[in-house]
Amino acid sequence: MKGVSGFGLRISVCRALDEARASIPVGEARRLLRHALCVSHAELAAHPDRLLTAEESARFDVLVARRAQGEPVAYLLGEAEFYSLEFRVTPDVLIPRPETELLADIALEKMAGRACRILDLGTGSGCVAVTLAKHLPQARVTAVDVSPAALEVARSNAARHGAAPRFVQGDWFSALDGERFDLIVANPPYVAEGDAHLAQGDLRFEPRHALVSGPDGLDAIRRIVADAPRHLEPDGWLFFEHGYDQAAAVEALLARAGFARIEHRADLAGIPRMAGGRRP
Repeated sequence: MKGVSGFGLRISVCRALDEARASIPVGEARRLLRHALCVSHAELAAHPDRLLTAEESARFDVLVARRAQGEPVAYLLGEAEFYSLEFRVTPDVLIPRPETELLADIALEKMAGRACRILDLGTGSGCVAVTLAKHLPQARVTAVDVSPAALEVARSNAARHGAAPRFVQGDWFSALDGERFDLIVANPPYVAEGDAHLAQGDLRFEPRHALVSGPDGLDAIRRIVADAPRHLEPDGWLFFEHGYDQAAAVEALLARAGFARIEHRADLAGIPRMAGGRRP
C-alpha cells in the first residue's frame, strides 16, 4: 500500500483503510491509522475524507507492513488495555490478555475491604499490580520481576495511573526473605518447550522467558507452589494463571504443598484458567 500515489496525490482516510484491508483486518487498520494520525476513534470516523500528509502516509504504511508480518498490534501501538486501563507495553513484557483480568477479579474478591499485603509475582507490565493498587487503596502491593526492563515498564505504568506498588527485582521469592503476604498472585510462564503455539501469532514476538517453563510448562508453577507457604500469612491465599490443559496437574501440586480450599476458576470460554488455595 502506498499512502501517496505515484503522481504525488494525497489519499484520504477512507482510501487508506480500503487499501490496508488487503493486508490486515479493517479493525486493526483503524487502530493503526488512529495511531499514525494521533487522533481519536471519533475524529477518524467523523472525517473519512481527510487527506493524509506524506509523513502520515509513510507512518501508516510502515505500521501496516509490520502488522502484515505478524508483529502484535499492542507492540506497534506501544500499549494495551487491561481492566479498562491503558498500559504501556514493549517487547520486554507480555501483552496483557483479557483472561488475566480474572486474576485481578479473584484478588479483589478475596481482599475486598481489607488492609492487606499482596504480592504479584512476575509482574511484567505491572497490569495486575497497578490494577490492584488502584482498586484496593488500603492494600500494600509488592510487584516482583526478574527483568529490569520489565520493571521499568511496570514503574512507568504505575506512574501513569497514579498507583504506588513497591517494585522489587528478583527471581520469584528470592528477594523477599522473611516477608509474608495475605495474597500472592502470579501469571507465570506455563507453556511447554516445543509447544507448536510458540511459532504462531503474537507468541512469536513476546519474551520467551515469560512464556516457556520446562518440558511440561510447569517448572515455574512448581517452584511458586512449593515456596509460597513460607511467604503466606496463616489463611493467606495463592492464586495463579495456568494453561488450558493443566488444571488437574496444578491441583495435585497445591494439594501436595498442603493448600486447603483449592479452587479453580474458568475463563469466559469455560476453560479452567486460574487455580489457587489457602494456606491452612
